Amino acid sequence: MSKDEDNKADNSFKILTIGESQVGKTSILRRYVDNKYIKHHLSTIGIDYRTKMVKVLDKEVKLKIWDTAGQERYHHITSQMYKGAHGVMLVFDVTDDNTFEKIKDWMEDINSNISKNEISIILIGNKCDLVEERVIDEERAKNLASELDIKYYETSALNGKGIEEAFEGLVKLILKKNKIIPESRTISLVSAKPEDVIEKNGKKKGCC
Repeated sequence: MSKDEDNKADNSFKILTIGESQVGKTSILRRYVDNKYIKHHLSTIGIDYRTKMVKVLDKEVKLKIWDTAGQERYHHITSQMYKGAHGVMLVFDVTDDNTFEKIKDWMEDINSNISKNEISIILIGNKCDLVEERVIDEERAKNLASELDIKYYETSALNGKGIEEAFEGLVKLILKKNKIIPESRTISLVSAKPEDVIEKNGKKKGCC
């Protein structure tokens, strides 16, 4: 993203994707940012960093999304990434019971690194398109989310189901926590593309 685009943003939020290896964190990120799905890709080494502009109540918001895939065995590296984070997407694979059972461990990791008052967290059950292979049903996942006092979303990076809704839900929580919008206000997020940005006189203005 260019410096001009960075300056254009009214607000900038750092979001982390966290969870066990192979739950689909990288695929979720690519689906959301590029609307692409790559069936076979190498595991992320280090930290992958992507950005996306969305428009919220006539304000342009820059999302800085950090993919921590590949860092699951190096928690000391991942821990450094919590600094300055506004939101966390806590991801498990609905076809893998172990990734679900590890969610509480990841939640403890989050709580040991940053105050819950400073960050917004959602739980994501990914790969919901794999109906026959599914071992974690929605009720069980929602019960865990309720226990952890966070919201739950189901997604499929393969077909895009629930991806936009999950990010929108997380951004809403961040905006409310940072008192940018009131608790009762509902919002809709749209990608901030050049053709979508309109000046008051009705003429288009470039954003890139």
